Amino acid sequence: MPTKSALAQQLAVVAGFDDPRASLEQYRTPPDLAAHLVHTADLQGDVQDRTVVDLGCGTGMLALGAALRSPSRVVGLDIDPAPLSTARDNERKVGSTTSVSWVRADATAAPLCPPVDETTVVMNPPFGAQSDNEHADRRFLETAAAVSSVSYSVHNEGSREFVEAFATDNGGEVTHAFETEFDLPRQFDFHEDERRTITAEVYRIDWGDSGR
Repeated sequence: MPTKSALAQQLAVVAGFDDPRASLEQYRTPPDLAAHLVHTADLQGDVQDRTVVDLGCGTGMLALGAALRSPSRVVGLDIDPAPLSTARDNERKVGSTTSVSWVRADATAAPLCPPVDETTVVMNPPFGAQSDNEHADRRFLETAAAVSSVSYSVHNEGSREFVEAFATDNGGEVTHAFETEFDLPRQFDFHEDERRTITAEVYRIDWGDSGR
């Protein structure tokens, strides 16, 4: 298995958003974070020979990370067509042997019917920081519970109580959690700093029979 650092190096070529939309909280997932998440999933047996679905895939960072770890199939789903075009370009740059199906659709109403027992969701959903997009991560978790047996998701700092309660209420269980830091560049008018480091949290949820 390639190392986590090697995976991060492979993902460093993945381009971010050309024209990010604040309403969708579009930020490029850092390669190191994506590599950590995908490597953890691979160690748990949640990638190889499974269907991996990236909900709100943006320009494809998590989907392409998974594609480099021998899944049976990868689907990247996003509501915005512009980053999906970039994701296709990124797929060519990464050079994965596993092709990715890029689908334009609302991740909170995903038109997917994968084999739940064989499906893993990876996602860096909106945190719900915008006033018109509150609780966005809750809706993404609802989709993950419906279409997968296990999911990996990135959330805002201080989300543990919410994620654990949501998982329990929906027949799941948080089995792994870790904190991570990453830099956010200034890309919207309301940003005051050129760069800002934030703390995020990543959770693995075993959904058990909740998606059936």
